[in-house]
Amino acid sequence: MSVVVIEFITLDGIVSDPDGSGGTPAGGWAFRYGPEAVAGDKFRLGGTLDNGVMLLGRTTWQLFSRLWPGRDDPFSARMNAVPKLVASRTVTDASAWANSRVLDGGLVDAVRRERRDVVVTGSLSVVHALAAEDLIDEYRLLTFPTVLGTGRRLFPEGAPRADLECVSAERVGAAVLSVYRRAAR
Repeated sequence: MSVVVIEFITLDGIVSDPDGSGGTPAGGWAFRYGPEAVAGDKFRLGGTLDNGVMLLGRTTWQLFSRLWPGRDDPFSARMNAVPKLVASRTVTDASAWANSRVLDGGLVDAVRRERRDVVVTGSLSVVHALAAEDLIDEYRLLTFPTVLGTGRRLFPEGAPRADLECVSAERVGAAVLSVYRRAAR
């Protein structure tokens, strides 16, 4: 089992509001490059979606549960079929998106018990909680050529140290997909 974090990110490390749904002044930065920049399996998840589980925080799950169920292309079918765990203290009914369930108990314990690969999408509070416990094995970052200067960062000041190894980098439209894995200890 491994924990894989996927994020849209700017050159200066901002991950907040890539689609503009958060209503921030700089929001929508990833979508300014057109729908093809963010559509489909840009993170190269492949079989991970078929055999793994997605872990989403409340805000990301609520946004996705309004977007994905109405789509029927092959990638959307995979997103709709994958089991989804919702890390939330306030969501009690996860029926809005097929194969979703609210986590029982604590986030960290649930991830430690999981036997499938866990893909964390967006959900910055979840990412930070897992990073604090050194549970993230891989980051797949789709970096857009944008500098915002302000916003929530993937690796904020004071974040725990993480020694990573770049295993691949490839241009994907306007962005670069970089894959970083935990360095050998």
